[in-house]
Amino acid sequence: MSQRIDYMKVSPAGIKALGGVYGYVAQSGMDTRLIDLVYLRVSQINGCAYCLDMHTGALIKEGVPIEKLALLQVWREAGKLFDAKERAALAWAESVTQVAQTGVPDDDFQRAAEVFSEKELVDLTIAIGLMNAYNRLAISFRRPPEAARMAGD
Repeated sequence: MSQRIDYMKVSPAGIKALGGVYGYVAQSGMDTRLIDLVYLRVSQINGCAYCLDMHTGALIKEGVPIEKLALLQVWREAGKLFDAKERAALAWAESVTQVAQTGVPDDDFQRAAEVFSEKELVDLTIAIGLMNAYNRLAISFRRPPEAARMAGD
């Protein structure tokens, strides 16, 4: 797979603007591991190799057990491996990411609102939207994952 456009070079101001949102999310008070799990799950849904590679690496560095990473796609079947807050965030991430199919129903909102404050839920949704934007850039312009670059792909 060859990169179509190096969007970071072509539109540095646009990427910097997205970086500002990323910075906001990072300082929002949301747990970093939780946000990175959400980023990884959104990237799994969208099939973004670049972001899968990046967020898996970040979570490994944060000390997330490999079992948790391996079972993220099937978190509903993973029992207590994912706590209540993680389960709520992942369910919300799936509903929001798949908005064309789900319409983000009231039930999904109510379940998320039971676990997160209004600010947390808005900030979580900003993070989900941001990752969807990053995924669309990386997928559309075929940004190769770092692991593939390092392997000489």
